[in-house]
Amino acid sequence: GVNLMEFSDEILLHILSYVPCTDLVLNVRRTCRKLAMLCLDKSLTHTVLLQKDYKVNKDKVKQLMRDIGKEIYQLNMAGCYWLPSSTIDHVTRCKNLVKLNLSGCHVTSLRLSKMLSTLQHLRSLAIDVNPGFDASQLSSECKATLSRVLELKQTLYTPSYGVVPCCTSLEKLLLYFEILDRSREGFMLSGQLMVGESNVPHYQNLRIFYARLAPGYVNQEVVRLYLAVLSDRTPENLHAFLISAPGSFAETGATKNLLDSMARNVRLDALQLPKAWINGSGLLQHLKFNNPFYFSFSRCTLSGGHLIQRVINGGKDLKSLTSLNLSGCVHCLAPESLFRKAEDDIDSSILESLVVSCCNLRHLNLSAAHHHSSESIGNHLCQLLSRLKHLLSLALPVCSITDVAASVEKPPTAPNLMPQTFGRKVRIGVQTYPRNLADQANQKIESSVFWALMGSLRFLETLEIIGSSFSSAMPRNEPAIRNSLPPCVRAQSVGDSEVAAISQLTYLQSLTLAQLPNILTGSGLVNIGLQCQHLRTLSLANLGMMGKVVYMSALMDMLKHCKCLRDLRLEQPYFCAGAQFFQALSHCSSLQRLCIVSRSGTLQSDAVMSFMANCLEVIMCHMFMGESLTVCKNLQQSIVRSFQAERPALNVVIFPLLHEDLTEVIRDVPMRHLDEITLFKSRVAEEPPNLWW
Repeated sequence: GVNLMEFSDEILLHILSYVPCTDLVLNVRRTCRKLAMLCLDKSLTHTVLLQKDYKVNKDKVKQLMRDIGKEIYQLNMAGCYWLPSSTIDHVTRCKNLVKLNLSGCHVTSLRLSKMLSTLQHLRSLAIDVNPGFDASQLSSECKATLSRVLELKQTLYTPSYGVVPCCTSLEKLLLYFEILDRSREGFMLSGQLMVGESNVPHYQNLRIFYARLAPGYVNQEVVRLYLAVLSDRTPENLHAFLISAPGSFAETGATKNLLDSMARNVRLDALQLPKAWINGSGLLQHLKFNNPFYFSFSRCTLSGGHLIQRVINGGKDLKSLTSLNLSGCVHCLAPESLFRKAEDDIDSSILESLVVSCCNLRHLNLSAAHHHSSESIGNHLCQLLSRLKHLLSLALPVCSITDVAASVEKPPTAPNLMPQTFGRKVRIGVQTYPRNLADQANQKIESSVFWALMGSLRFLETLEIIGSSFSSAMPRNEPAIRNSLPPCVRAQSVGDSEVAAISQLTYLQSLTLAQLPNILTGSGLVNIGLQCQHLRTLSLANLGMMGKVVYMSALMDMLKHCKCLRDLRLEQPYFCAGAQFFQALSHCSSLQRLCIVSRSGTLQSDAVMSFMANCLEVIMCHMFMGESLTVCKNLQQSIVRSFQAERPALNVVIFPLLHEDLTEVIRDVPMRHLDEITLFKSRVAEEPPNLWW
């Protein structure tokens, strides 16, 4: 046999790099002298990542900082919402910290002041600004540390400048606005900053400005105050300017002055603007770009002609572009938008110019639009995209992947297609689904354009296939949606065979499928479970007919093979979360987070409790079903009472989907879970790659 300790130090260090730092320092290094030495190697202690170490608690953090605090240069505790605020006090032992991420942690202004006063080498900081934050409580030593910070990520839950005015040397500023329009008591909030917080931010050295707004008027008011300084004097070194704002965010005189100044004085490498700032303006014609790596024109009315002429310079070389978000940009593949309907065929020459010019794209989002290919041979959207050999993530509308011939031959009135409405359940007869890829291939010719696309993108890690008219039943700050729009006519033929084609993606890690109307058995899911062994995130929504979960049997077979699955989100009316489902889900030994959204859905409390007892890694259980409030509360309390002590990060929300208080319940969900899994959204090219470490 082979003795592990006989391996070279280099090999052992590589193996140990996959072990959480808390385990290395508190457990592994106590096994023998050799491992005791290796576990304290600088390559393992330089950067400590606790952001998804759900088993870490206050005592472990205290011991970790005591043992290796002086050796830590980068510490990431993002999303550690379960740790008490006193845990932050132990960070003061890390005297040499250069980078610190405390997003999602409970930090008061006094604790922040005490901690930062000791971190003189800090250059990168991420924090939350919560109600009650008072910048006047920051000590002079703390402000001295902040004056040397070059990178700041700040999540705002209350109108405030936070620590931005103290950071006089900022080069990178990331702002996340999560301020609600109403308080818990129902009072309207104002976006005006509190007295004493009107210090002017210092942007003169700024290179990257990024702002992401949650829905709400107050968030728009506050971000305008941050932008006001930029409109007076645009930083000369600014090369990335990004604002992500949902809904309508009107342009003002100040923002117009800012954009005019940018057009005159800077050359950008990354750009994202609210749709109202781009639509109908000649802004893109005047902005100058250097070596752009990220563009987002999400939800803009930008036509393909303008895209090619003003952004891609008439089809010139844009090899530097690695990430492009055209989600909801309904006319981006058409020469003009004035007289065009959203459902008209795309102009394949525009897509071809895009593919040729941006040949190094790694992330591409074309979702939330009708991209219908014509009958021209060789010009199908899937055929053109197959040339992008470097793609790592891709988001497409369902109607874009169908073969034109198939959609013509198979009209939406075919007998095997059920109406996409809620109502009386219809019994249909279906054949037993095939159990392996070979059988599936016999049912669907492998010459389909989507099958060929999946075969050409063998290194794809993230795939989203989302119906162009799909909307989740759980919007952000509104009551649950009771009705959904019907799928696109071109999408009616997309079903089990297309899902089976995805199983060719051997390295697939994240998969989202939403509003695929022709799912009859879900047979392709089994193939994905068998072939895609690296799958970590799975999100399924509104597959097949809406009155019945036709793919339940296939889903349960699929789950038995998903040993690496960590996040599972299911959104389907009439979903029955019963004993058989949870028994199959128990095979997912790595599962950490589960979210089920189901109008008129049911659950079995005993099955849920048994599942939680068997799956020891699960720390998040969110279920929004059709059960009564009493049933939901009793089950939630039982789970918390039984498992909270052993799982410090446990977060349980079980609540009726159509209850009027749903939005109040949602606001208490930790932002990490809410943003990453509970709320449905397209995540491909949502932000520039490597925006934050």
